[in-house]
Amino acid sequence: MTTWDPTAPAPPLAVPPAAEPPAPPPPPPPPISTGPVSTTPIQCLARADFVVVDVETTGWHPQEAAITEIAAVRVSHGQPAAEFSTLVNPGRPIPEDIVTLTGITDAMVSQAPPVGAVLPGFLAFARSCVLTAHNAPFDVGFLAAACGRSSILWPDFSVIDTAALARSVLDETEVPDCKLATLAGFFGVSTQPNHRALADARATADVLRRLIGRLASSGVRTLAELPPDRRPPGSGGTLLGQSGPPAP
Repeated sequence: MTTWDPTAPAPPLAVPPAAEPPAPPPPPPPPISTGPVSTTPIQCLARADFVVVDVETTGWHPQEAAITEIAAVRVSHGQPAAEFSTLVNPGRPIPEDIVTLTGITDAMVSQAPPVGAVLPGFLAFARSCVLTAHNAPFDVGFLAAACGRSSILWPDFSVIDTAALARSVLDETEVPDCKLATLAGFFGVSTQPNHRALADARATADVLRRLIGRLASSGVRTLAELPPDRRPPGSGGTLLGQSGPPAP
């Protein structure tokens, strides 16, 4: 099977006979499609497949910054099943304050692949799963924007924001806030978040599992039963909560 390589130069066109007008150039190749993704909201939370993702970036807004690291943990039947992790060359210098926060330097990403080369592998890893992130609008926003710039179609994922979910499940007598580090400490998870994508994805996956356990004890066992006040109008199967300015 031949795979279309978007970076390969197009072959030269044959010279037509002098008596005939030249043939028009071939149409450009279509954008890469990742295929359909399940968004059925009746899945049982305890048996659903989740991909918990975290990204590190050069800044705060996807229109102005770029991804430097992507990591994800697949959770199947309540247990971690596989991991995805890669540095990404953002194509621009990493600001000093971001280097201080994440520890990711220009030297670390200089030989890393660009985001357009990484996204197909990540989307294949996440296919048919419920995409999950802490402060999901940040991570999903960067991933979707990167897909748009790379001519890759962003799938219609169902998305769970663990920050919004925690605000629905926990109250102020249990945790002072719903930051990832706070929740990781409250639940005693095995991996502490440290602003690196894989550690943060692992911590978020553990927090998700604990939140699902709390939901089950209150009778919430499917995606469709998640708190409706965390669903924005017209979101359908997308469960994105309202978040403040998230950190990279």
